Amino acid sequence: MASVPVPKAAARTGRPSMLRGIDTYRVAFTGSGAEYFRVWVVNIVLSVVTLSLYTPWARRRTAQYFYGHTQIAGSPLEFVAELRRMVFGFLVYFGFYAAYELAVYTEQDLATTLLAAALAVLAPFVWASAMRFRYRATRWRGIRLAFVATWKEVYTASWPVFVVAAVWVGVFFTAEALTPDESWIKTWMIGQDGVPALMWALLGAAALATLLCVIRLDFNYTRLRLSRVRMGGQMGRWKLGYASFLRVWLGALGIFLLGLPVLVATWVGLSAVMYQASRRLASPNGVVVVGLLMAVLTVLTLVLASLPARAWREARLFQLVWNSAGFGQLVRTRTRLRTSAYLRLRVKNVLLSFLTLGFYRPFAMASEYAAKVGSVSLYVKGQLDQLQGELVQEQGAFGDAAADAFGLDLIG
Repeated sequence: MASVPVPKAAARTGRPSMLRGIDTYRVAFTGSGAEYFRVWVVNIVLSVVTLSLYTPWARRRTAQYFYGHTQIAGSPLEFVAELRRMVFGFLVYFGFYAAYELAVYTEQDLATTLLAAALAVLAPFVWASAMRFRYRATRWRGIRLAFVATWKEVYTASWPVFVVAAVWVGVFFTAEALTPDESWIKTWMIGQDGVPALMWALLGAAALATLLCVIRLDFNYTRLRLSRVRMGGQMGRWKLGYASFLRVWLGALGIFLLGLPVLVATWVGLSAVMYQASRRLASPNGVVVVGLLMAVLTVLTLVLASLPARAWREARLFQLVWNSAGFGQLVRTRTRLRTSAYLRLRVKNVLLSFLTLGFYRPFAMASEYAAKVGSVSLYVKGQLDQLQGELVQEQGAFGDAAADAFGLDLIG
């Protein structure tokens, strides 16, 4: 596929240009953390009051806020999802989750296994249904997107899901065979009853296989999300290979491993100080307080240990995807997102969210969304108004047919 040349002058200025017949349009986010805070507070309060039943309404309000404040060539995106379908999807998900938790709580091993297997089988179906719904609910200047991947393509791309399920079912039944009593997890942890070290090697191998499958699944699903989306008569564009994704994930793993020893050493030192303090306290309440502080410190250590790696991976994958995305030979995208700037922003947001007990979260979401969206530019071949008219005419045949009939739309 021939590539569309990117005019450097237009990329610098961000203004429409007719260099080589290419117009440039920067995507802009016009919202703010203060505005979104009001939406977020209402969502949180109503979700708590209704015992999470308000979740579909909250998700719809959130999507409408961010879509409505995302401007492309001076026109906002629209989120036109049907609320009843979102409610139905949420109720189906809630029912399935409740059944699984009940089976686990009542120790119904057969029911738990069957439900877990059903989840693995249905996961690709749920994901594809959600993609169909989300793309169809996205509209810009009367143009809707459509996710057109076939079920064969979806399930072929989902093979890592089944491998992970098979691996951990095998681990579970091997553990049950070696430790027939009900305390096999405790047996592994404290090394009783002669459980062989081979089981720990098996756990490590299963964890490694899971990580590799997660990377492959991320690649497969990202490829489908870009290459099997249609805008008018134009199909999405994809040119990345699996090696690109693998390098980013392995780089993130290396960053995580480099920073982990320092944080672990800090955690051990602080935990030792707290433990000694708890021994000197005569009051039981003081011991409880110290225990809670140690729990908070543990969570904070885990978050901080993985924070740089997660932020770096997210920024690098965003750059990979948006520097290669587009539609047919008419539209290309580029991003100016800087990895170091995004990493600093994420660290600041996480720390402020901790210090404010989560109340900074809406400001963090808005700032990170703005950093990503505001870094994207669209390079359009030809006049945008002419292209828009052609796409509106081309989309008529398949417009509403993209919706999934079962309503499992906005799960996950």
